Amino acid sequence: MTETISTGAGSGKTGREHVLRLLGGVFAAASLVLALFGAAPATAAVPAAVPAASGQTIAGLDAHDGMITQVGSTYYLYGTRYGCGFNWGTPGTPFCGFGVWQSTDRTRWTFVRNLFDPYGRNSWRAESWQTTCGIHGGGCFNARMVQRASDGVWILWFNAPDDFRRTGANAYYAMGCLSPAGPCGDQYAGGTTHKPNLYTCHDNGDFSIVNDGGTAYIVCTTINQSFNVEPLDQWWTNGIGGGATNVGGLINVESPAVFRAGAYLYLTYSDPNCGYCSGIGTSYIYSTNGMLGPWHAGGNISDRSCSGQPRSLSWLDGTITQWIDQWTPNGAPNQTGAAIRLEPLRITTPPRIQPLSC
Repeated sequence: MTETISTGAGSGKTGREHVLRLLGGVFAAASLVLALFGAAPATAAVPAAVPAASGQTIAGLDAHDGMITQVGSTYYLYGTRYGCGFNWGTPGTPFCGFGVWQSTDRTRWTFVRNLFDPYGRNSWRAESWQTTCGIHGGGCFNARMVQRASDGVWILWFNAPDDFRRTGANAYYAMGCLSPAGPCGDQYAGGTTHKPNLYTCHDNGDFSIVNDGGTAYIVCTTINQSFNVEPLDQWWTNGIGGGATNVGGLINVESPAVFRAGAYLYLTYSDPNCGYCSGIGTSYIYSTNGMLGPWHAGGNISDRSCSGQPRSLSWLDGTITQWIDQWTPNGAPNQTGAAIRLEPLRITTPPRIQPLSC
């Protein structure tokens, strides 16, 4: 089915054998994936200064706390769904899954599929995804799709908060995917669901997977609402330990997202952390010495975040763009109708990011 959005400048954890199982099936499909969709370069060329562009509001898609990736002339939008009745923090409400939509113009979006069956089996825990993500009320969130630089395999990462609460294991999962539009994990031949080994990012929270020059990192939110960074292995499915903790000395923050522009890395975040809060701040820190920092205070680029909350960053048509969830009503545990604001970031004199235009 095709879903139409409104658009414009309006407001708006174990080891190597298991990892190889995860990737063995998708590796065979990698050539097909690349033939169909084209491989992204190991390091995308990015401008020293981000060009100006207009903001865009996407309304009418049940897609939240997600991201967009561009492959050639096609855009893929990923997000957590709420429409089947999920209510965060309410035990017994269903997990609705992660959807993927695609578009060639960012105006007309077509729903493709759920990336995996939310009523299927979590083979890692030998339980249903409804148990992992729904029955206890903790949900599963933050679908992050990345394309591994070495071979072009697509990998879906997400977090399941109740894993951490129930067992003390890190909350994250990684699945190999057949294409940028899925399916992912056990839903196709050779696909596997994997619990990453993580050491510095051993808790639960909002996160990003960052490809900086072909090396991947997870930037995670810790239990005390600070940020850690951990390098990933060659498969981009396990951490290798080390990294950086208490990045930038920040506290009471969430939703880390990172982009590179020239010699600078920028990390934007929700300031402060707040579940489903609309109209809170977007701030940033920056590094000139790679992902492990040190990171320096950058400042605040919005007090209201376009009436929403920042979540992720994507390069779209050469412009770095902030995904902002416009939660509504403010604080509600079901957010089926919340819109997405895509707002370009502008840098005129590094490392200064200009205030958001809305």
